[in-house]
Amino acid sequence: MSKIIGAHFQLQEETDRAREALVAAGFPDDRISNFFVSDAGQHAVTPIGGDHIVSPGAKESPEGAAKGMATGGAIGAALGAATVPVTGPLGPVIGGLVGAHVGSLYSFSHMKEAGEQEDGSVANQVEPRRGGMMVAVAVDGQSEQKAIDIFRQLGTHHIERAEGTIENRDWRDFNPVSVPDWV
Repeated sequence: MSKIIGAHFQLQEETDRAREALVAAGFPDDRISNFFVSDAGQHAVTPIGGDHIVSPGAKESPEGAAKGMATGGAIGAALGAATVPVTGPLGPVIGGLVGAHVGSLYSFSHMKEAGEQEDGSVANQVEPRRGGMMVAVAVDGQSEQKAIDIFRQLGTHHIERAEGTIENRDWRDFNPVSVPDWV
């Protein structure tokens, strides 16, 4: 396992230029890897697809819906009971059902928006890895800064540091859902 410096690019031509610049600077060609990284949620690392078995923002949904239904049902039943002289014995029942429905819908307003992170999540503390082309190179202590400088000269602002194995142009143990260590 070695230290790896990876940079994100948008175009294939940019990754080709990066590989050429790294080889010209003395990095072995078989220790440089070019590949495409999918956007978050599209890595199919679980048996059912996706990145996680449970969607990160949805774990509070059943609890929130239950609270909303209970509160709305109680309020609706109380209001329905007040209308018994007009609606008869069905007033509290219908009021409770309508209140439970409205309460469950209200609970959706407290759910997280698409892409919003969990409170206290590590993802809140770092910029996530974006989809696109990536070039990674295995480095040692002396060549790490040289690789970073080459990537910066080529115009990328998303450079990360990792540990892994690149052999025959393949970063075999790359984990697309890992939290990037940005340089």
